[in-house]
Amino acid sequence: MAVNIERYKEVVAELLKQNITLVAVSKTKPNQDISDLYNSGQRDFGENYVQELVDKHAVLPSDIRWHFIGHLQTNKAKYIAPFVHLIHGVDSFKLLKEINKQAARCGRVIDCLLQVHIAQEETKFGMDEAELKEVQTNMSSLPNVQISGLMGMASLSDDPEMVRSEFRNLKSIYDRYCKWTTDREQWTILSMGMSSDYRIAIEEGSTMVRIGSLLFGSRQ
Repeated sequence: MAVNIERYKEVVAELLKQNITLVAVSKTKPNQDISDLYNSGQRDFGENYVQELVDKHAVLPSDIRWHFIGHLQTNKAKYIAPFVHLIHGVDSFKLLKEINKQAARCGRVIDCLLQVHIAQEETKFGMDEAELKEVQTNMSSLPNVQISGLMGMASLSDDPEMVRSEFRNLKSIYDRYCKWTTDREQWTILSMGMSSDYRIAIEEGSTMVRIGSLLFGSRQ
């Protein structure tokens, strides 16, 4: 299924009115589909798999802002460190230390979001509040990463009130921790909401949504 440009324009118009950043989730999608959205003005694209992201970065326009939105293994951080725009799913202090190490090798400061576990499913990744406090306490030792906010994924549920309560919980955590700012740590991003629930996420305070199937069609 080809990318739906008309739907893309509708979504962009909706999000622009609310100052929400759209990350087009392009995992498993062909380069031509990404090019079609790029030619319509999209610059932020999200990928879940390191090798796929590296391959796409090598051949697609250099001004694309690549977001890594999957579960990043520490031994693979080095492959995306030279170019990644934002890493969404930092779910441990160990991973954050590795990103800092690889960013230093590249002479960069890498923007990251801390992933918080808010869903009912055990399979979802993310930090609890004790781990958030560990990051807060130790950020001075990580000069090559910048925490720009939080990210979370709600339960895969047909119950909109469950989803809403999970997003609301993440917003409350964000509100508490965004007060933890320094000259280097300015939290501006709350990344929550996907194709099926982004409107609920926006109502609950999201500033960035990750939308794939609504734009590209369902994955094969």
